Amino acid sequence: MSGGGGAHVRRTWRHVELQFQGDVTQTRMSRWFPQRLHVGYTRTMLAALWLHPAPRRIGIIGLGGGAQAKFCHRHLPQAGIEVAENNAEVIALRDAFRIPADDARLHVACVDGARWLRGQRGRFDLLLLDAYDAQGIPAALSTQAFYDDCRAALGADGVMASNLYDTDTRAHLTRLRRSFDGRVLKLDEPGMSNKVAIAWNGAPHPAPVDAALAALPWAARGQLRAGFRRLSQAWARSAPH
Repeated sequence: MSGGGGAHVRRTWRHVELQFQGDVTQTRMSRWFPQRLHVGYTRTMLAALWLHPAPRRIGIIGLGGGAQAKFCHRHLPQAGIEVAENNAEVIALRDAFRIPADDARLHVACVDGARWLRGQRGRFDLLLLDAYDAQGIPAALSTQAFYDDCRAALGADGVMASNLYDTDTRAHLTRLRRSFDGRVLKLDEPGMSNKVAIAWNGAPHPAPVDAALAALPWAARGQLRAGFRRLSQAWARSAPH
């Protein structure tokens, strides 16, 4: 769910961008490093891997330019990745953003994300929500019932990351805390208006940051190091003393 129509590609000498009506940029990809997580909040969202470092099944609502789907497909070879995107125009642009074709590990479906999620009970180790358009996060992805479905779609130790962009962050966090019994952390994205919410089931016991990074492929470590550290700091601040 990445736009209400009018999806198109804008190319500069440095970047390829997915834009919507009103010139809202949803994704920016480097022409020279198309596999990198170019926009900061996407790296922060994948800091959720610190809490669940080896997911076997990943769900994504909102394909956009596919930055997170590409990262997971490339660097998490043990994982199957299922993407729900409600805008056929966005899916049709996947080649422009070097998103791999569907295969045994990656499947992109043109479906309503909220309806799709209701049928995924207990399915995912990692759930990524990155769905918005020129008007912000769609109403169907902002309700208490939707966040209850997010928790239900996770396994017993599953983790979720949500990009809270151009929205009432406080209202979203209130609903998330109700759904996840308070197991939610908010990370502000430096230099951007995005906030990232991390929520989880169970009682994770994350490894030290350097050890967690060492378990990832070398090319992934530098992209996630800052996010892992920020999440670990927020985790330490939230722990009872």
